[in-house]
Amino acid sequence: MDAFYASVEQRDDPALRGRPLAVGGSRERGVVAAASYEARRFGVRSAMPSVTARRLCPELVFVSPRFEVYKAVSRQIRAIFEDYTDLIQPLSLDEAYLDVTAPKRDLGSATAIAREIRARIRAETGLTASAGVSYNKFLAKLASDHRKPDGLFVITPAQGASFVEDLTVDRFHGVGPVTARKMRGLGIETGADLRAQTLPFLLQHFGKAGPHYHAIARGLDDRPVVTDRPRKSLGAENTFSRDLTELPNALAVLEPIVDKVWSGIARGGRFGRTVTLKVKFSDFTIITRAASSERGFTSREAVFGAASTLLRSVYPFRLSVRLLGVSVSRFGEGPADSIRHGDLFEPTG
Repeated sequence: MDAFYASVEQRDDPALRGRPLAVGGSRERGVVAAASYEARRFGVRSAMPSVTARRLCPELVFVSPRFEVYKAVSRQIRAIFEDYTDLIQPLSLDEAYLDVTAPKRDLGSATAIAREIRARIRAETGLTASAGVSYNKFLAKLASDHRKPDGLFVITPAQGASFVEDLTVDRFHGVGPVTARKMRGLGIETGADLRAQTLPFLLQHFGKAGPHYHAIARGLDDRPVVTDRPRKSLGAENTFSRDLTELPNALAVLEPIVDKVWSGIARGGRFGRTVTLKVKFSDFTIITRAASSERGFTSREAVFGAASTLLRSVYPFRLSVRLLGVSVSRFGEGPADSIRHGDLFEPTG
């Protein structure tokens, strides 16, 4: 979907149409959840601090998110997809992979299916979507971004490798800013540069991600469309109106964050085996610390105990704390909820 949250708001309030719009907190410490294309022309992007967004675009209009509305629209769109295939892998409320190798409604080509889906989304929701059509997930994702907004782009098998070689590596889905900087430091600027590297070289510098980079540089990606993908983690975080400097204050604000996480876990009835603490400092640098128990964390107190132990492990704070977050991952049934000292570990990356 094109600027999904912002587009829904502009659809529902004609006074917002054509105006630079941000969905998210307008407070000094808020964050932009989504930006309209009018706002993006000023450099406003999702995950940007609201104060930065307002500085880039003084005329920016902020609206509070309405997630129940976005979820309802997402369900409408999912229902359209299901008329064409059962092989649907949602990535978020506004994005999904569809495998139409053997579609329910055969229109002659995947391109024709994409064209009809886009037309139905516009007719039934009043919103625009962009589609990428290709023979694997990596290229379909690249294609979907290529003609936004309201675009349709196709990468055929004959075009795949050559299409990739002309792109800069920061355009590759799955290559984040840190990895892109590392690649540039190794002289890898484009897909062609990446394709020139040997598999041993990529394994040496990028570990288990090396084979993936070796493949996508050649337009190859054998990942299937995975339906009913289980939730891998559940988390919550809070950005504070004032930075935190003392441990008691940090522990106090950690309580409601854990409460929110536990309420989601309790609804799902599945317990995680890893608790991760996220700390963002006043200079916007982020660290994470994690604790694991193979028996699982099966109570709110166990999750808080792990998170608070992790928080104490990074105190005294090197700088004041702007944000704290807690997530639980590695879901599965577990009879015990205790954390052992030997379970503590610090993840790499």
